[in-house]
Amino acid sequence: MKLLTLVLCLAALVGCAGAPTRPTTVTRGDYQQAKAYISELIQHEMSKHGVPGLSIALVDDQRIVWAQGFGFADVEKKTPAGADTLYRVGSISKLLTDAAAMQLAEQGRLDIDAPLQTYLPGFAPKTHQPPAAAITLRQLMSHHSGLPRDRLKGFQNPEPRPFAELEQELSDEYMAYPPDQHFSYSNVGISLVGRVMEVQSATPFAQHLRQSLLVPMGMSQSSFDVGPAASAQMSLGYRKHDAVPEVALRDVPAGGLNSSVNDLSRFMSMVFAEGSSGGQQILKPATVAEMLRPQNTAVPLDSNFHVGLGWMLSTLGKSTIQNAGPVAHHGGSIGMFRSALYVLPQHKLGVVVLGNSNTSGGVVDRVATETLKLALQAKAGIQQPEYKPAVWADGAVPASALRDYAGDYTTTMGLVRIQADGRRLKLEALDRKFDLRMRTDGLLGLDYTLLGFIHPDLGPLSEMGFIHRSEDAGRGLLFARVGAQEMLVGQRIAPPTGLTAAWRKRLGDYTLTNLGSDPKVAERISLVEERGYLMLALSTSDAPGETLRVVLMPVSDTQARLLGPLAHGGETVRVVTVDGVEQLAYSGYLVKKQ
Repeated sequence: MKLLTLVLCLAALVGCAGAPTRPTTVTRGDYQQAKAYISELIQHEMSKHGVPGLSIALVDDQRIVWAQGFGFADVEKKTPAGADTLYRVGSISKLLTDAAAMQLAEQGRLDIDAPLQTYLPGFAPKTHQPPAAAITLRQLMSHHSGLPRDRLKGFQNPEPRPFAELEQELSDEYMAYPPDQHFSYSNVGISLVGRVMEVQSATPFAQHLRQSLLVPMGMSQSSFDVGPAASAQMSLGYRKHDAVPEVALRDVPAGGLNSSVNDLSRFMSMVFAEGSSGGQQILKPATVAEMLRPQNTAVPLDSNFHVGLGWMLSTLGKSTIQNAGPVAHHGGSIGMFRSALYVLPQHKLGVVVLGNSNTSGGVVDRVATETLKLALQAKAGIQQPEYKPAVWADGAVPASALRDYAGDYTTTMGLVRIQADGRRLKLEALDRKFDLRMRTDGLLGLDYTLLGFIHPDLGPLSEMGFIHRSEDAGRGLLFARVGAQEMLVGQRIAPPTGLTAAWRKRLGDYTLTNLGSDPKVAERISLVEERGYLMLALSTSDAPGETLRVVLMPVSDTQARLLGPLAHGGETVRVVTVDGVEQLAYSGYLVKKQ
């Protein structure tokens, strides 16, 4: 493992040979230079990351200026990927689900600011404290409902249960956060949007979406389904060059769309035409504008991270496109498929990239943003400023930072410990130790030393600068900034006082007892005590050699919360008794101590 780390780090230092050279100038009105360069970039990235097939479409207002496939939709049969090849697009589905919900709102058939129980009277999730407000459809569509991210049991299954059952299943679970506390992505939230639409339209979800959106926009190949489309145009999904059978999805509104780059181009053109498509008004102009409007500007913990209704409105790092107005986008990941869709509403430019391997996530995003940057230069003459990485500052860490930053934090990456070492700060996370060093922009950045003298590129982590804030009732909050974009990543937690006897006796390895026909995702599940904290240690089937450790904060002898970026929130783990045997219940799954 150490040798592998060394090899990867040295490879990062050497760089990647053979990458195409980006054009320095682009002729106004001419997309050919962009197409030529992006074609080379796609082939380079596909070879580098082992991506069998990829399709791309570039849209200028109502015109598809470029749509092409690269590689294969089926490697064994040598079926080429094309502009009409169908892919599972994952969470890009949410954009269409939310658009269809807004159609019903325009018709007066639902109110996105009414309590969800108006439409789902039986929906009643549990709370650890009295809720400050009822959940609304607006909060569901902007990921501010406070619901858990997923209902893992049954999320993917060869014979999935109807997503409509989530209404009752979630009523047996606890809220993760109060509504509108902070951005917390939730697949089940969008599935509930789909459930409301079924109730209000009296039509099965997939049929309603086909009638209300897909057919009117001319997306004739596209469909919402639990799995890959039964079509000769459907691509296979690949892991390390091997075709992998796709597992059906329960949460169809959140991720069940099968589509092509040509079809999704029609959706982008509808947005650019303020809701009009094929001579029909799919959405009102005001509705399109509302979906693209930041919904969370009054949420302090979100800082300047913005989200619309369905659309993500903030980008990080090299994905950022500057001086072009709002950048609205969404990505997708399901099974072996990855996707990225970006639009620049002010310039009516959009791009969608779809890939058919589990290694194509970074590829589709880089290709999409590079394409849009060059297209913007071709259409509007706007060239992106040269990327300048942060530079280390001379001198020690200020005494105020030594005092403010030191402590343990619950974060999106698990437990992070920051310690003062003389006039230096050390950060320990993910079984690695980093230096926190001052940068010339006044932020603290991560530095990692290998063999005492090699400073490898940390990828996206190298771009992050960290900010500590003590607002919000004196809690120590940790934010990360990349360029001008900030987002919450963690919060300081109080030092533990020790485990109760009830939780201490539960330490050890656990086995899933109700996996059923769900795919196996966990290789090992353990409860451990680490530095006095109760921790859930999990190694997954996708990365069996890596262990994720998350703080499990007891709230009683029979309940604990899996902490994310906040110390007083997170999804609930409960102690239950099944056939006289104590088990732990989480997200529909049961685990028993070995």
